[in-house]
Amino acid sequence: MDRTIGNVERWYSMNEVCEYLSITRDTCLIWIEKRGLPAVKIGRTWRFKISEIDEWIRSGDEKNRTDS
Repeated sequence: MDRTIGNVERWYSMNEVCEYLSITRDTCLIWIEKRGLPAVKIGRTWRFKISEIDEWIRSGDEKNRTDS
């Protein structure tokens, strides 16, 4: 995945992030709501920055570890 356009990181769609993380859409929505997966809702669509998701995963934050 090309993460930047020039010096600006691009936003990724729900489908792209689900593929990147090997999870379903439902799991992604649960992680956004209950685990704090970094995402922005624009209208009816969710957008993500891969760098923020990678940092969220690396942080090992306790709320990332709770069962969904």
